[in-house]
Amino acid sequence: MAKFNVSTAENNNPTPAPVNADIAAGPPTPEAGGLLTVDLGALVANWQLLSHHCVPAECAAVVKADAYGCGIEPVAAALARAGCKTFFVADLSEARRLRPVAPDATIYVLNGLMPDTAPVYAELRARPVIGSMLELSEWDAFCTGQQWRGGAALHVDTGMNRLGVTPEEAAAMASRIRTENHGITLVMSHLACADQPDHPLNARQMALFREIRMLYRGVPSSLANSSGIFLNDAAHCDVVRPGVALYGVNPTPGFANPMRPVVELKARIAQVRLVKRGETVGYNASWTTRRATRLATVAVGYGDGYMWASGSSDEAPGGAAIVGGKRCPIAGRISMDLITVDITDLPEGTVRRGEMATLIGGDLTVDDVARAAGTIGYELLTALGRRYHRDYLSA
Repeated sequence: MAKFNVSTAENNNPTPAPVNADIAAGPPTPEAGGLLTVDLGALVANWQLLSHHCVPAECAAVVKADAYGCGIEPVAAALARAGCKTFFVADLSEARRLRPVAPDATIYVLNGLMPDTAPVYAELRARPVIGSMLELSEWDAFCTGQQWRGGAALHVDTGMNRLGVTPEEAAAMASRIRTENHGITLVMSHLACADQPDHPLNARQMALFREIRMLYRGVPSSLANSSGIFLNDAAHCDVVRPGVALYGVNPTPGFANPMRPVVELKARIAQVRLVKRGETVGYNASWTTRRATRLATVAVGYGDGYMWASGSSDEAPGGAAIVGGKRCPIAGRISMDLITVDITDLPEGTVRRGEMATLIGGDLTVDDVARAAGTIGYELLTALGRRYHRDYLSA
C-alpha cells in the first residue's frame, strides 16, 4: 500500500487553529429557513467501503469545493480520524482550511502551481499537482533555491485535455526519477468517462497511463476517481481518489447506488394558503391552478443553492418535496428565497406553518433531485448554501 508521510522537517508546524463550530453550523435553527444534516458516520462508512473495494491501493479523499458543499473542516476531520491519510483539494485556500483539522495528512492541490505561490505550499506543507512544464520549472527553481523537499504530483493528460503535461513530455522527463531528491511523490491522471463503463476512452486512458507508470516505476500512481474505482482493478493503481461517492452520489449510474446517503435537506414552511382554480403561481405566471389548490410556501430558494431549474410550468413538471410524508410537486418557479409546493392531495390541516418539508432525503435522493433539475449531483451538492443551519451527525 502506498504511503505518503511528510518528512520530519515538514512536521515543524504550529499548533493547529481550532475550527469555529459556530460558523460551521450556520445560523441558529429558529432563524434558518432550512436545516441541512450531514451524516458523518455515513460518509466515513462510504470511505471505508471504497477502501475495502480497492485494496491494496490507498484510498484518499477529495474534499474540494467545501467538501462538495458538506463542510471541509468537519468532513476532513472525520475522515482523518477514520484513517484517511491523503486529501485532494482544488486550490490553496482549501488547503489552508484543511491543514488545521488534518495536521499530519498529505494534501495535494489539484489546480496546480499558480505564479508566485510556491512559498505558500511550503508554509502549508501542501503539494502542488504539476500540470505543465512551466509550472515544473517554477517549482524546481523554488525547491532548489529554498532546499525544499515537500514533494509534488505530476499530472499527465491521457485524454481529458484540461490540465496536465503531455505523455510525450512525461516520457522525456522520466529519467529524473533516477536522480536524488527528484521530488515527484505521485504520478496521476484523470479519467474523462469513468461513469460510462463501456466508453472506449476508458480503455485508451488506462493503457496510456500504464505506459507512463512503467516509466515512473517506484513512484506511486493514481488514476481512479469515484466511478473509476468501479471500472476494474487496472484503474486502481496505488492511490484512488473518490470524491462525489463519499457524499452519497451514485458512482455507478444505471445500477443500484452502493453508497449510503449523507445529506438531508429540510425547509421550513412559512405559510399555507388556498388558491382558487385558474390562478397563477410565482414569477412569470408559468404555473396555473387546475383546481382549488392548497400551497405550502417553504423558506428556501435558489439563493440557498436549490436549483432554479427544479421549478415547474403548465407545460413541464418540475421537482418535488416530501410534505406530511408524501411526495408533493413543486408549483411554479423557484424564487431566490422561496419555493411553493402543491399539497392539495394531503388531508386538510395536516400541514402547518413552521413544520418542515424535505427537499433532499428519504425517497428524494441527491441523484433524483438533480435529475429533476436537469443537472448532476455534483452541482446540487456544491451549490448548498450557507443560510442553512447545519447539523453534523458524528461518525
